[in-house]
Amino acid sequence: MQFIIFMAFLVGLRLAELVVARRNEVWLRANGAIEYGQKHYPVIVALHTGFIFSLIAEYYYRAPVEMNVALLAVFITLILVKMYVISTLGKYWNTKILHIPGVPSVRKGIYKYIKHPNYVIVICEIAIIPLIFQLYCTAIIFTLLNALMLNVRIREENKILE
Repeated sequence: MQFIIFMAFLVGLRLAELVVARRNEVWLRANGAIEYGQKHYPVIVALHTGFIFSLIAEYYYRAPVEMNVALLAVFITLILVKMYVISTLGKYWNTKILHIPGVPSVRKGIYKYIKHPNYVIVICEIAIIPLIFQLYCTAIIFTLLNALMLNVRIREENKILE
């Protein structure tokens, strides 16, 4: 039952992020934003969708395991930090690469110290979420796939931000 509640929470959280991203996308496009990285965006969507399905499949394939409460606490902390990152970017936060020409990058809050804090959080989430339920295959496979995807994504984003 813990796993079902956790997964419902995780999916709800991801859907809420998409709602915020969509609302921000409308605002960004209305203000002249140009989208970059369209070719790799469907791969990101597939990666994150596959991650959810892999969590479910591996959990039900394995014998039931105890939830690691310490890692759950780390995940909750990551959520709080992500909320801070999203609020720092405000209407500029998105799951897509959208940039309004002439508007400088956000350099306040955590962005004064880390260039891509959202990606640091995503890296941690992809590794920690499966480990909460000892889903080692999902943790390893999707950490590697995410690293490959972020290599493409961050290079694309850096070109626009510089």
